[in-house]
Amino acid sequence: MESKGNLSVAKNCEECKKKRSCDESDCWNPDKMIEVLMKNQDQSEEHWVEEGLPKLVEKIAVNYDTFGGMDHLEGKDLPSKKIVLEVLDDLFTVLFPGYLGDSDISKANIKYRLGTKLTAIYTNLTNEVEKSLKYICRKISECPQDICQKRAQVVVKELLEALPEIRSTLSSDIEAAYNGDPAAVSTDEVILSYPCVMAITTYRIAHELYIRCVPLIPRIMSEHTHSLTGIDIHPGAKIGKSFFIDHGTGVVIGETAEIGDNVKLYQGVTLGALSFPKDEEGNVIKGRKRHPTIGNNVVIYSGATLLGGDTVIGNNVVIGGNTWITTSVEADTRITIGTEEATYRKEKNR
Repeated sequence: MESKGNLSVAKNCEECKKKRSCDESDCWNPDKMIEVLMKNQDQSEEHWVEEGLPKLVEKIAVNYDTFGGMDHLEGKDLPSKKIVLEVLDDLFTVLFPGYLGDSDISKANIKYRLGTKLTAIYTNLTNEVEKSLKYICRKISECPQDICQKRAQVVVKELLEALPEIRSTLSSDIEAAYNGDPAAVSTDEVILSYPCVMAITTYRIAHELYIRCVPLIPRIMSEHTHSLTGIDIHPGAKIGKSFFIDHGTGVVIGETAEIGDNVKLYQGVTLGALSFPKDEEGNVIKGRKRHPTIGNNVVIYSGATLLGGDTVIGNNVVIGGNTWITTSVEADTRITIGTEEATYRKEKNR
């Protein structure tokens, strides 16, 4: 039995080598690299473009039909991820002039540059919001002519008019970061380098679009920032002022989470769902409150997990690291997990 197994393995290895141009170990061995390259000279594919490529095109086209849902070839409008992210960068310039985005903005030209930037944002974002609204119309029914365009204009106008209020809230967030981190040298450092500033700013922009029922674009913004910072804030969450995420990586804040004022989270905190109730057909029921509510003046340390839409954390609560909470916590409570006493043993010299 063993010898047959070895023969089988050897046979498989020979077949594998026929399929590959070289052994994997050879590919990273400088001494064998030239030998391998020279050995494959007789395997030239100079006619592949004329003969093989058309076959590949046909094969991939069939694949599109077989695995639908991964292409968008009907010609219908979808928002451009590239333009949405360009608009997001422009909004950062407006919110933090001189810090983020265009570097040639000064007090002397601020009104001119601001007018130019806001005009570009209005034009570009209106086009993308209109596409997003049409995406919904196509799924429901044909909507009246120009209604998506008119609604897009209203949504973007309201977002831009909310920028002063957003800046006011962001100012409190930056102060919270500076005051809450002993390592912070200045608010300049916070704005320029802290990942939470990017994540929270993106959230506050995306949230304005989310509450106005704009599909796709809020998630494009938030997931882009999630990929850059490791901080995952759903645009649907409700977050008060003076919000600070220290370090940030691994923080998850779900769609129906509610966070009060002056809340501080550390890395790895999850405000997630406890379970996903399903309907009679086994489909997840959406639209319910699934994530916790956090009161004012709460501190949640690294690795803590809070789950469930019925979980309410009262004001002035401190939650220690690595805790697991699925029930409500009264105000003015401190929660910690006890640890066994560490044992130190000095090794004898050998």
